[in-house]
Amino acid sequence: MSRIGIDVGGTNTDAVLLEGGTVLAALKRPTTVDVADGVRQALVDLVAAAAGHPALGRIEGVMIGTTHFTNAVVERRHLDRVAALRIGLPANAGLPPFIGWPKDLAAAVRGSIHMVAGGHEYDGRALVPLDRAAVRREAQRIADSGVRSVAITSVFSPLTDECEREAAEIVREVVPAARITLSHEIGQIGLLERENAALLNAGLQALAQRTTAAFVRALRDSGIAAPLYLTQNDGTIVQAAVAERHPVYCFASGPTNSMRGAAFLSGLADALVVDVGGTTTDVGCLKGGFPRQANATVEIGGVRTLFRMPDLISIGLGGGTEIADDGRRIGPGSVGFRLPEKALCFGGGTLTATDIAVAAGRIALGDPGLVRRLPGPLVADSLRHMEGMVAEVVDRMKTDAAPIPLIAVGGGSFLVPDKMDGVSQVVRIEHHAVANAVGAAIAQVSGEVDRIFSGVERDVALDEARREATRRAIEAGAEASSVQTLDVEDIPIAYLPGNARRVRVRVVGEIARLAAEGARL
Repeated sequence: MSRIGIDVGGTNTDAVLLEGGTVLAALKRPTTVDVADGVRQALVDLVAAAAGHPALGRIEGVMIGTTHFTNAVVERRHLDRVAALRIGLPANAGLPPFIGWPKDLAAAVRGSIHMVAGGHEYDGRALVPLDRAAVRREAQRIADSGVRSVAITSVFSPLTDECEREAAEIVREVVPAARITLSHEIGQIGLLERENAALLNAGLQALAQRTTAAFVRALRDSGIAAPLYLTQNDGTIVQAAVAERHPVYCFASGPTNSMRGAAFLSGLADALVVDVGGTTTDVGCLKGGFPRQANATVEIGGVRTLFRMPDLISIGLGGGTEIADDGRRIGPGSVGFRLPEKALCFGGGTLTATDIAVAAGRIALGDPGLVRRLPGPLVADSLRHMEGMVAEVVDRMKTDAAPIPLIAVGGGSFLVPDKMDGVSQVVRIEHHAVANAVGAAIAQVSGEVDRIFSGVERDVALDEARREATRRAIEAGAEASSVQTLDVEDIPIAYLPGNARRVRVRVVGEIARLAAEGARL
C-alpha cells in the first residue's frame, strides 16, 4: 500500500508519495494564502508527477500536517468565542478563567465565564457535591448567549473526571449544538494551565471542522479516494474527525513530522534534528525514533498551557530570513513564501540567508551571477553568524555533554555547519528538503493516557492506562491487532495519599484497513 504525506509550512507546502519505504515522487510548492488551495494544488501536481504509477491506485491514506491552528492563535484570527465553565466553588474563584491571557487574544476568545460548586480534592475525595442545578442554569445562560463552544474544567479532573463528564451531559441536554471540550482529555495537573489548553481547544474546534472539510474536498477534487488523517505533535496521526475534537494536539506538528521523517530517512532512532525552513529553524531530540516530549509549561500565543507538546527550541532563521545593516542584523523578518520573487538570486531586491548561501557556494539556486558582487566579508560574516545561531540552539537542546549525531533537514539545511561542538557527525540525507512530508506519510496512529491514579495498586493502574490508551488509538483509526505499547512512565507522587502515581502510557498502531477500504468504495 502507498501513502501521501503533505506538510503545510509557513513558507512551503511539501508533498510526497511513499510506498514500501521508497519515495516515488516529491515536490515543494510555495504555501498559498488559502491553505486548502495549496493542498489541492500539491495533490494535483503530485498525481501528475507519479502519473501511470500503480501506487496511485492503492493509496491507503493521505496524511496532512498544518500550521493552520497554531497560526490562528498567533494571529488572533478565525477563533470562536468560548464559554468557560469551571467546577470548583467555593474555592478557585480568585483567579477566573482567561486570567493572564494577552488582551487581544482574550478579546477574541472570551465569551462568558461560569463558575459552579463541585470538584475534587487532591486525594480524589469530593470537594463539595456537584451543583447540578447551577450547571443547568449556567448552561441555559450559555444557550441564551448564542455561544456554542464550551470548555469545562473541574478541580483535579485528571484524578477523577466525574464532574466534567456529568456537567457535559447537562450542557448537551440544554445546548444540543454545543461543541464541548473537557479539560481532563487535554491537560495535566495544574488547574489554570489545563483550563487554558481546554479554552484554546474549544476556540479552535469550528476552524478545525472547516479545515478538515476543505481538505476532504481537496482530496475529492484531485481524484484521490482515501481516508484523511491529520498529524499530531507527538509524531503520530489521527483520523480527521478526532483531530476536529482536539485541534490543539496539532500544534507544532510540522517540526515533529520533520523529526520522524529524519529518523526514517537516516535510520537513526536517537539523534538531534535541525529543521531549517524558510522562516524558522526548529531543533528537537529523537528518542527511540519519536520526538522527546516537554515536561514543562509551554506558551501558545502568550498563554501558559500544560499539555502534550514536543521539546523544541525555535529561532527566527531560515532560507528566507532577511539580512540588513550590511550583515550586522540577521532576521527575525523573513520573506517567507515570497522568496522566489524577493531574494536577490531570483532578481528581487531583498538580501536573504539564501543569497548568502548561494554567494558562498553552499547551494545552487536562481542566478548565482546576481549575488556575485556581494562583498566577501559580508558573505563570510553573515554565514559565520548564522552558523553560530544554529550551534547555540543545538547546545541548548542537549541534555548531557556526550557527542550525539545531528540530522540536518529542511529546505534551508544548507545553513547548518558541517561541524559543531558536542555533535559526533552531521548527517545529510536524501529527500532532506521534504523530510516533513515523509514524516507525515510514515506516521502511525497513536493513543495516549496521562493521568493520576490513586487508591489502586501499581499493576492495576498500568493495566487500566494501557486499556484506555489502546481504546483511544482504535478510536483514532488504528488497527486493533497492530497496537503496541511505545512507552510507559510511572511516577509515584509522595505528597498524595492512597498510593498515588502519575501514569503516562502511549501506544501506536497501523492504520485500520477497514477505514482505507471504506474510503475507496
